[in-house]
Amino acid sequence: MGANYFSNDQVEELQTNPYVDHVSKKAITYSEEFKQHFIEEYQLGKLPTQIFTEAGFDSSTLGQARIDSFSKRIRKMNDRDEGFTDLRSVSSGRPRTKDRSSEEEIAYLRHQVALQKQQIEALKKTNSINRKAVKASHKKNSSSSKH
Repeated sequence: MGANYFSNDQVEELQTNPYVDHVSKKAITYSEEFKQHFIEEYQLGKLPTQIFTEAGFDSSTLGQARIDSFSKRIRKMNDRDEGFTDLRSVSSGRPRTKDRSSEEEIAYLRHQVALQKQQIEALKKTNSINRKAVKASHKKNSSSSKH
């Protein structure tokens, strides 16, 4: 399934909607106000497409997949303690499954240092080989230009 990009005209149209915080060719960010409005209307029994249409969105511009995924995501957000707050800046990445003891941390860091030393040595060898190849190329070019 490919991405459904917005045209420049669609981006401009979406930017005029008061319920839109940001829109690009690839994505749209809805305001907190719209998220709350959506949940309230959904709980009253309205369908997601109907809510979007009544809020001034063209459902053909957004596409059914985008509307459905928004609906699913917002309903999940509504059930969590943080509500609609964006948590990506707070808890990004894979959570650790356990804390390391001091000894485990030292062993891990020693392993990282050893790995970096190996990488440095490999880079030195590559650099040396490249310098030799450049020197050989210069010798070859200078000897062929004399003839």
